[in-house]
Amino acid sequence: MEHSAQSVHSGMVAIVGPPNAGKSTLMNDLLGQKISIVTPKPQTTRNRIMGVVNGDDYQVVFLDTPGLHRARQPLNLEMVRIAMESLSGVDAVLYMIDVSLPLPETRRAEQGREIKEQMEEVDSPVILVLNKVDLLDKERLLTMINGYARLYPFHAIFPVAALHGDGTDGLLKEIVSLLPLGPRYFPEDIPTDATERFLVAEMIREKVFLLTGQEIPYSTAVQIESFKEDEARRLVTIHAAIVLERDSQKGIVIGKGGKKLKQIGTAARIDIEELLGSKVLLKLWVKIRKNWTQDERFLKELGF
Repeated sequence: MEHSAQSVHSGMVAIVGPPNAGKSTLMNDLLGQKISIVTPKPQTTRNRIMGVVNGDDYQVVFLDTPGLHRARQPLNLEMVRIAMESLSGVDAVLYMIDVSLPLPETRRAEQGREIKEQMEEVDSPVILVLNKVDLLDKERLLTMINGYARLYPFHAIFPVAALHGDGTDGLLKEIVSLLPLGPRYFPEDIPTDATERFLVAEMIREKVFLLTGQEIPYSTAVQIESFKEDEARRLVTIHAAIVLERDSQKGIVIGKGGKKLKQIGTAARIDIEELLGSKVLLKLWVKIRKNWTQDERFLKELGF
C-alpha cells in the first residue's frame, strides 16, 4: 500500500541519561543494526549520532547522545553541551537509567534533582526507560517505578532489557503514538546521517576502548587519513591514525611487537567489512598530539 507523503508519524527523539545507561545499545536494538559503538566503559559516545527507524506508517529519528555527567575537561564539557542541545526541538525524550547499578537512598534524591534540572527546558513528553530490568526482582522494580514516578512527571515509564531487546517493541509503539503526522525526514534506506568515515573511525575507537585499560580509551581519538574504494577489486583501503595524548601511552596501544595494534586492527576490520559490505585493507598507526582533549582547535577538527 502506498503512503502519501503526509501520512506517516514522523519525528525526532533524543535518548539521554547518565553515562553507560545503555543508550547506544537501545538505539542499535531499535535500528536492528550497529550504528552506535558500545563498550562497558562510561562516556563511550562522544558525538550525537542519528539513527533512523522506519515502519509502514512511521519514521523515528533517534539521537543517541553522550552521557550527562558533571564535566570539567573541555572534551567532556563539549559532550554534555551536545547532549543538552539535542533536547531542544525534539518530539519526545527518552531518559534512560541503568537500574542494575546500586543507588543509595541519599543518591536517589540527588538523582531526582538532576533529572528535574536537566529536563527543565524540555517541552516535549519525557519517557523514563529503566534498563537492565532483567537483573531485578519484580517487587524491587515496582518500588523503583513508584519512586521515579514521584520524582518527575514522566509521560510514561518503560522497563526494558535493551541488550536482549525485551520491552523495546512496546516502547517503540508508545514513541510512535507521540509523533505528529508528516513526511519522512530521510529516504527509507538511510539508517543514519553519519558518514561512512565517521562510522569507521568510531568502530576503531570502540576496539581501543575494549582492548586497552586505564586512561587510554579517554585519551584516544581516531582520524581517517585516507579512504579509497577500488570497485573493480571490491576492496576499500583505509589509513587511520590513533591519536593519543602522551608518549607513554604509545607503547601500550602498539603492544609488544605490535601485537595490541594488530589485535585492534583485526577486530575493527571485521566490523568495518560488515558495515561497508566489502573487503577492507585497514592500516593503523599511532601518533601523539599532546593533551588533545584540552585543545579546542583539535576538538573542532574532530567535529565537536
